[in-house]
Amino acid sequence: MFDADGHIFEKSAEIFEYLEGPYKGRTNLMRGSFFPAGDDWNRTALAVAGDYKEGSNTKRGEEGAPEQWIEILDQLDLEGTVLYPTAGMTLGNIKDKPWSISLASAYNNWLNNKFLQASPRLRGMALIPTVSPVDAAEEMRRVANEMPGMAGFFITAGVQRPLGDPFYYPIYETAQELDIMIAIHAGGPGHRLDFLDRAIMARALGHPTSQMNQMTHMMFSGVFDKFPDVRFSFMEAGIAWAIFTMERMEEAYDQWSHEVPELTRSPFEHMTGGQLFFHAETDERILPYALSVLGDKQLLYASDYPHIAPGEVTNRLQEMRERSDISEEAKSRLLGENAKRLYKLEGSLN
Repeated sequence: MFDADGHIFEKSAEIFEYLEGPYKGRTNLMRGSFFPAGDDWNRTALAVAGDYKEGSNTKRGEEGAPEQWIEILDQLDLEGTVLYPTAGMTLGNIKDKPWSISLASAYNNWLNNKFLQASPRLRGMALIPTVSPVDAAEEMRRVANEMPGMAGFFITAGVQRPLGDPFYYPIYETAQELDIMIAIHAGGPGHRLDFLDRAIMARALGHPTSQMNQMTHMMFSGVFDKFPDVRFSFMEAGIAWAIFTMERMEEAYDQWSHEVPELTRSPFEHMTGGQLFFHAETDERILPYALSVLGDKQLLYASDYPHIAPGEVTNRLQEMRERSDISEEAKSRLLGENAKRLYKLEGSLN
């Protein structure tokens, strides 16, 4: 079994040591956060008030360290994990090109040295400065050449332009050239539904709606047709949104396909064709239906540790193993085989 999406908690003081150019050694940078806030809700305060045992309510910087990750992998009987950022998820919201470029490089070097060098069971997602796709492509090539432990490139769904925009083509071209996947991770200030006045509302809808918006724009802008060899994953929004969005896109395509002559296949054919992968929550009631529609070769298990407390991660995985409405073959693929194929991780990582 293999975890398609774990997380780390960044330490700005450690990333600071890897900054180059005009930022190198400038300790006054430590006065503020390196990455912008994700939205207007303080999730740590919410977790504290509700005594919710999630990552933001732990001792940040300790939970999810390399040795703790190995301990969790052993506890869950997982072969390995791919580590996603936490604060770094908002890199795509930084408008300052030089700072975004330098910070992405520093983060990648820090992640590689601290986590990926600790064990081959820990793989990583590289940050890229999406505000400047040409520079992002350069960083992608550097990472591919220097950091074999990186499994893919991370883009937040909250970037400043929709991801079907040709502005991002240098990134997709480079991913296709390198044969390394791209993950679209849910979230972002622009998709947190700011008119909702309670955090629970934004929590319920923010992640899936951000993925719905980006998937629809990428689909009807022809990204998946123009870059058919790029593997894309859509992470941390469950699977229900994908079924709904596919049905809506398919209906629209049946009526207005003349608007998208660049599409060589229908939305349904794209979403079931093996190029696109989707995270699925282990307790989703719609999961058996999603497997019947999308097949069992494109869905992914994610622990989300340390955003989710160790005990809860263990319970969710055990409940998944015990589900009687999903075949053992589908479980095997969802719990590991699909992730290793998405990230092109062959053989044993031990």
